[in-house]
Amino acid sequence: MSKNEKPEVVVVTGASGGVGRAVVREFAKRGAHVGLLARGAEGLEGAKRDVERLGGEAVAIPTDVSQYGAVADAAAEVERRFGPIDVWVNDAMVSIYGPFMDVTPKEFEHITAVTYLGQVWGTRVALERMVPRDRGHIVQIGSALAKRSIPLQSAYCGAKHAIAGFTESVRSELIHMKSNVVLTVVQLPGLNTPQFEWTRNKMGRKARPVGKIHQPEIAARAIHWAAHTKRKEVWVGWPTVESILGERVASSVLDHYLARAAWDGSMRKERTDPSAPDNFWKPVADDRGAHGPFDALATKFSTQVWLDEHRGLVALAGLGLAATAGALLARHAWT
Repeated sequence: MSKNEKPEVVVVTGASGGVGRAVVREFAKRGAHVGLLARGAEGLEGAKRDVERLGGEAVAIPTDVSQYGAVADAAAEVERRFGPIDVWVNDAMVSIYGPFMDVTPKEFEHITAVTYLGQVWGTRVALERMVPRDRGHIVQIGSALAKRSIPLQSAYCGAKHAIAGFTESVRSELIHMKSNVVLTVVQLPGLNTPQFEWTRNKMGRKARPVGKIHQPEIAARAIHWAAHTKRKEVWVGWPTVESILGERVASSVLDHYLARAAWDGSMRKERTDPSAPDNFWKPVADDRGAHGPFDALATKFSTQVWLDEHRGLVALAGLGLAATAGALLARHAWT
């Protein structure tokens, strides 16, 4: 950001840990003013310190995103402190690992309220401010599971599917209104976040991401990039691409494959500690940061994300190679 440029004003829900925490840092590196929304006071204070250390400014607002009024009040506080919101990132979530019939109705309802309605209320509050100004960008944090569900996370997968459908509808309404507000969904792969330690677990074994694991900074860079494009959807990581495309061409095959592979692939060998706290009804009482327990396994770079972000350069290079090959073939044909 240049000295004469106004700092970008950003709101991130789920800002206290995991992907949200990494996103906060990514915007802070560019001098943004960030509204930090989450339930956990310790994580929020840690995120605020991150922002200030990296050169941005932050306001930490304890917020239950399942409550529309709480989200609206938080947005008003951000704008009182920093001015009009430019970017709103909806990331907050809760989940459970366990078969559908082991999840109580109240638990299922709570996951839906936080993970789905949390994004609905964030979107509504952002649009109430952005539409009259005819500018702004809302980023929905989705998942490969929004396109291809897996066992043991029925409520979470349902919420992510619902977010995709809701966003498509609202985007069409904005187009009808000729609004310049942009809605982008970022579909993520398995990430090394605290989610796998603090999510409620009914399986008796510790959880892990299915398939290849990515560091949350990969997601954060893609989310920051998505917030400054007009892309409808951004896919992050080859596993996300494979999952989405696989669902389009072989859905029934994946039903049977994932019934085995994703069930076992979601669990580690280690047993869970029944006394370990989870963040389901209330936040854990410490600051877990952005990373989970898989640093030794997680990749720090995604070729797929790099190619997506540089598709113009890649296309130009492809044309150059094609032209060179054509010239060599033509030369060969005349010799």
